[in-house]
Amino acid sequence: MSEDSSTSPPPPAANTNEAEKSTIEPIRMPTIEEVRGQDIWNNCAVRSVASGVMGGGLGLAMGLFLGALDNPIMQDEMSGRQQFIYTAKQMGRRSWGSCKAFAVMGFIFSAAECVVEKARAKHDMTNTVAAGCVTGGAISAKGGPKAACVGCAGFAAFSVVIEKFLDRHDS
Repeated sequence: MSEDSSTSPPPPAANTNEAEKSTIEPIRMPTIEEVRGQDIWNNCAVRSVASGVMGGGLGLAMGLFLGALDNPIMQDEMSGRQQFIYTAKQMGRRSWGSCKAFAVMGFIFSAAECVVEKARAKHDMTNTVAAGCVTGGAISAKGGPKAACVGCAGFAAFSVVIEKFLDRHDS
């Protein structure tokens, strides 16, 4: 009996979990590779090209999906093989068109946002609004000054909505 009373009970599991959570890890300095990687990614040209490539990939995927949904006008008069060929051609056209549009959009937006951010030395919503305005204006500039203004306002508003949805900025 004396042996049982001399052994202490194990500590509760809740206290050990709290002790593990409250341990503070020391600050780790970044390695030279991490610093170089950040320097490369902070370059506006690299960031813009990467965004253009990713936008092109997204456009390609969307074009494939939307091109597959197109139905031929004279579907009743076409054989199965003709419908397949028509759909494949439509998917190719849609994919290439969407790929170019999204690549240009991603490139312009990323470049504008990066340049404005570097010039202002701030990372806030104003950069997004300016980049959206530049992108919308540039994409719709072929339609004339009215279309460029509407594109600027529309794309800036869309950019703000997306930023609020993603909640990337503190302000």
